[in-house]
Amino acid sequence: MKGSEQKKNTEVTQTKKQAKMQDSRSVSRRNFMKAAGVGAGALIGLPRDADAFDLEEYFQDHFTELSPEEIERTIERLERKYSKKYGKAVTVDTTGPNDDVLFGYGLDISRCIGCRRCVYGCVEENNQSRDPQIHWIRVLEFDNDEVIRNINFDEGDPFYDHEEAPAPGKSYLPIACQQCENPECVKACPTTATWQEPDGIVVIDYDWCIGCRYCIAACPYGARHFNWTEPEIPADEMNPNTHYLGNRPRPHGVVEKCTWCIQRTRHGRYPACVEACPVGARKFGNLLDPDSEIRYLMEHKRTFVLKAEIDTKPKFFYFYG
Repeated sequence: MKGSEQKKNTEVTQTKKQAKMQDSRSVSRRNFMKAAGVGAGALIGLPRDADAFDLEEYFQDHFTELSPEEIERTIERLERKYSKKYGKAVTVDTTGPNDDVLFGYGLDISRCIGCRRCVYGCVEENNQSRDPQIHWIRVLEFDNDEVIRNINFDEGDPFYDHEEAPAPGKSYLPIACQQCENPECVKACPTTATWQEPDGIVVIDYDWCIGCRYCIAACPYGARHFNWTEPEIPADEMNPNTHYLGNRPRPHGVVEKCTWCIQRTRHGRYPACVEACPVGARKFGNLLDPDSEIRYLMEHKRTFVLKAEIDTKPKFFYFYG
């Protein structure tokens, strides 16, 4: 009996050990990473000040995996952080895509005068760095015969400087994110930090971007930009109406891009560049709405997309009005 009881006790002990091992294995990867991060932080002397090193932000789950409660806490934290930094009440929107909406963009090359008001309207609206300068829109200048014959990015001059615009004998081609239906940047991202939303906007979760710049190399349009240093946005010029996946302030070491002013367009407004254009060269709307301006253009103008041969299927359409 004694041997039998000892065997039974041994089996019970082993069962308890196995249960404890199972419990330990059930510890989430996130909690493990938090513990590892705290330990590593202590070893390398990371600052313990919450503003300098926010563990909750550092180990935050992917935006698409956050629960409504986690999103609410995240937004409250970011709004406090940005409001303190810029000395004004900053809001961070998380409005998602609307049903039955697929955004499209049109640009009349024959009207564009190269004034770059779209560029600076975009900078102001989307809180892009002033020093060093980051522009989500580039305007290329071509000789007229070059545009008529062929659009070659290498022949376009983004650094033209004239006293008046347009310059004689010149034409202009603005380029930004083409919001591709088949985006190469999304395929290249190793952390799923960038993806395409149902309304067609390709977005970035800046907290998941690791700054590898694979997306920059993959983009055929040069539409993605890397923050090599801490972006500088003067407090009095900072736009306080932001979106989590759009124009909220970006940190050093991440990639950013045009989101068709997601903070505006998901509330029925035009992108800032459309409103800034003095000659009405820019058009925007819902491709699924048969009465929208963009659908009218698609049906009545000869539109084309850049680099159609690589099959990225841009939703940014050019035409000669």
